[in-house]
Amino acid sequence: MRRALPRVILVTDRRATGGRDLVDVVRAALDAGLRAVQLREKDLPGRELFALAEALREATARADALLLVNDRVDVAIAAGADGVHLGGGSMQVAVARRLVGPDALIGVSTHAPGEAPVDADFAFFGPVWETPGKTAVGPARLAEAVAATAVPVLAIGGVTAARVSEALAAGARGVAVIREILAAREPAAATQGLLAALA
Repeated sequence: MRRALPRVILVTDRRATGGRDLVDVVRAALDAGLRAVQLREKDLPGRELFALAEALREATARADALLLVNDRVDVAIAAGADGVHLGGGSMQVAVARRLVGPDALIGVSTHAPGEAPVDADFAFFGPVWETPGKTAVGPARLAEAVAATAVPVLAIGGVTAARVSEALAAGARGVAVIREILAAREPAAATQGLLAALA
């Protein structure tokens, strides 16, 4: 049975932790109530990525949380992840579904209204707010994307606890974050702040 999509997804970036071990930071967030992690370390070779996926699978399983793997369907299957997240250049959702099975969650990244395929389980849309190297599209564009999309949309890009209300007002189902948790001095407190803003 396919599990429900949590309203906060932490997307990993091991360079955002300020030198701290990524798995340790993720564990702190999970202990604070985080219920979904997306492994996204595009530069890691397969063996290292799989080892990290196994460590995160152990941590998320202990917290009864979801683990998604970005693009690498093979790694997701091998690590026993709960689903995959497909970027713009990835395989089609229908192909991924044949590989991961009917119970897995499949998400997609989108950057313009109407891009999300109807057979996905959810879509990220952004960057809603400015991020290093990326220009913001803004909450109004997020609202357009929500209106044009048949699946739940999560806002991504520059999301903070203070901006959650804007994302929800635009119709977003929830948010995906990177630095808001990973770069926080207290990842557990940052997680709790996000969850409180969404409550």
